[in-house]
Amino acid sequence: MPRLSEVIAALENLWPAERAESWDAVGTVVGDPGQEVSRVLFAVDPVQEIVDEAVKLDADLLVTHHPLYLRGTTTVAASTFKGRVVHTLIKNDIALHVAHTNADTADPGVSDALAGALDLRVVRPLVPDPADPDGRRGLGRICELDHPLTVRELARKAAERLPATAQGIRVAGDPEAVVRTIAVSGGSGDSLFDQVRAAGVDAFLTADLRHHPASEAVLHSPLALLDAAHWATEWPWCELAAAQLDEISDREGWNLRVHVSATVTDPWTAHAASARPSPTTALPTSASRAPSSSSTTGAPN
Repeated sequence: MPRLSEVIAALENLWPAERAESWDAVGTVVGDPGQEVSRVLFAVDPVQEIVDEAVKLDADLLVTHHPLYLRGTTTVAASTFKGRVVHTLIKNDIALHVAHTNADTADPGVSDALAGALDLRVVRPLVPDPADPDGRRGLGRICELDHPLTVRELARKAAERLPATAQGIRVAGDPEAVVRTIAVSGGSGDSLFDQVRAAGVDAFLTADLRHHPASEAVLHSPLALLDAAHWATEWPWCELAAAQLDEISDREGWNLRVHVSATVTDPWTAHAASARPSPTTALPTSASRAPSSSSTTGAPN
């Protein structure tokens, strides 16, 4: 049975901490290097629900994509949400290790897993890592489809292949446009529009797209946008990472039991589709309104 230090060394080899962004907080957050590890759980978020799952699973190590503390703190009191997570981990001898932006740019990394979930053929990184002489590491991926699909068909495929969330898949652009090439980036991706346009792809699938950047993107070009839930675009990496650790365990004779959490930790829990027509057709004209001194109007839904 390996020590935590041995397992962490293997994880650091997959996702070296020095390849993380300067603002990021990756690496081991909780854990005794000398403790033995027999069971590992992978998840996107280090939230209490996931930690409780690790306790029930009798895991020795929890590996998450998102950091627990991205900024500094002055307390780990159990009265705080994150402090309670730390207390639960320590009380149950569960280590926590984080691979965030160093996993985003890895080869293979988060966007490779996202592309794989959609059966996309990866061509190259969207934003190559200049330190990689092979040109395989970097942020996002440029991909090709084996068979062209319309934007509508591709969105439906993404909704079927990615974990179900309340948001589903939002689309901007012509739903009937044909997609042969696509850029994908797990997590928030609207800072990458310049690189996506320069790549000349037909579509961009990512998460957390904001109104103004998305609006400007579709006005500048016929680029179609597919906006999925942040958690859903990164969860496929958990399966990829678990498979990588499984392979290392087999090679080293560790006999680790590696699990992937299926718990949905996307913060959005429900979605109500708009049922009201657009304001220009839903509201009566001023000439047809009956005057009333006590009447009130509500904002459009």
